[in-house]
Amino acid sequence: MRPRLLLLPALLAGLLSGQSLKDFEKKVTEFTLANGIHFIVVERHQAPVVSFHTYVNVGSVDDPGGRTGLAHMFEHMAFKGTQTIGTKNWPEEKKALDAVDAAYTRYDAEKSKGRLADSEKLKKLAAVVEEAIDKAESYVEPNEYDRIVESNGGLDMNAGTAEDSTEYYYSFPANRAELWFLLESSRFLQPVFREFYKERDVVREERRMRVESSPQGKLVESLAAVAFSAAPYRNMPGGWASDIDNFRRPDAERFYHEFYVPANITIGIAGDVNPQEMKRMAEKYFGRLPVRPLPILKLTEEPVQEGERRVAVASPAQPFLIVAYKRPDQYSKDDAALDILAEVLSGGRTSIMYKDMVRDKQIALAAGAEATFPGGKYPGLFLFYVAPANGHTIEENEKEVYRVIEEAKKEKPDEEALRRVKTKLRAELIRKLASNSGLASELTTYFANFGDWRKLFTELEEYEKVTAEDLQRVARTYLVVDHRTAAYTFVPPEAAGPAGVLAGAQPGAQQ
Repeated sequence: MRPRLLLLPALLAGLLSGQSLKDFEKKVTEFTLANGIHFIVVERHQAPVVSFHTYVNVGSVDDPGGRTGLAHMFEHMAFKGTQTIGTKNWPEEKKALDAVDAAYTRYDAEKSKGRLADSEKLKKLAAVVEEAIDKAESYVEPNEYDRIVESNGGLDMNAGTAEDSTEYYYSFPANRAELWFLLESSRFLQPVFREFYKERDVVREERRMRVESSPQGKLVESLAAVAFSAAPYRNMPGGWASDIDNFRRPDAERFYHEFYVPANITIGIAGDVNPQEMKRMAEKYFGRLPVRPLPILKLTEEPVQEGERRVAVASPAQPFLIVAYKRPDQYSKDDAALDILAEVLSGGRTSIMYKDMVRDKQIALAAGAEATFPGGKYPGLFLFYVAPANGHTIEENEKEVYRVIEEAKKEKPDEEALRRVKTKLRAELIRKLASNSGLASELTTYFANFGDWRKLFTELEEYEKVTAEDLQRVARTYLVVDHRTAAYTFVPPEAAGPAGVLAGAQPGAQQ
């Protein structure tokens, strides 16, 4: 049961004190296998369950050129099985999968001729590809991995892809922990990218639903593409449509070999476990993975932005505005102050933006800020977003956002607001750590990003040191016109009725 909000400040002061961290450390066991996989084990014996979280330090920023969205494909390949799970006849299935690759190679060779390609030959080759895919899929035992997990009491099996990471997670009864070690290590040791083209179609459909059919999805994608002229954050995890359409299974195998190396993986285990048993099983099962070198980082640095950028997306739906400013990565000394600034400006009903734009002036249905977008590993964006209220324009709301920003540069927030935000951030940490799954997730994330899971706790100490003057300073330093990108939807003329003209007005640049 969660503690009452009124009691949180007192509870948090004790729970997250230096002594508390020392007590927590006693429950944590860490070890790194000879091949480089790092494990973080937390004992929690309140219930006979255990949560597992696998964090792979690879995301859409690592997508190769012309193959954006490839990292995301691994989320869909996650639980397709191995050479022994998910197949009716592995030797024959392997031959069939190789035949698909060979058929696609012939198809691609003809297609690469461009205007000189023989259209009739392409049709025939495409038919051969489809026939080969159907044969390969005839050897698949659908969802066998899922059935094994569920029949042994496994819950919440899922995966997720972001700009900076790919994560896999589920929970088991404590007496089935060894089964997890066997299953998870096997799919890294013997991955089989079966049903690849079926899942590629699913990924393509996700893009249609989340981006192409979503005004806000289009807007966010356009914002990233314009705000970043070179850095890999300009590509969203879903990938571009033409890249998805041209994925091939060998592309995935090359990507896996480069990035899914043991030293690029962190695993969190939280629950009713014996740490020594976890280490024994880790060495038995994950120790089988061969040592491979870490991937070479090929990051293109974003050049300095020297002027405001603007992008408009036509949409007859609810108008939406995003204003983003360049900011440093999560390792910056100003990261904590930027987090606090975002909360002071938009953290709930007591925040400046809510009271000003939603409650008092009623020009917006929603207004907020996000300190880190789309990821924190590399320099990114500090952004503001607004959904204008009926009868109020994008331009009106954009001007008000800039007024709020200028006010933040001139006036220090009161101490009560600052204390309220810091208490809220502490409360959010408690809620994250309330479950085994949340704990395993947070510890792996902080270790992979900062080299030490303790950053999860010491970050609160950094928040405590942030002053009102710090908020003024970072606002003045980073929320500047030359480093700004404004993205907004507008109603195209043919779709705008008498009442829609103002709502769809295209605002000019504001100072």
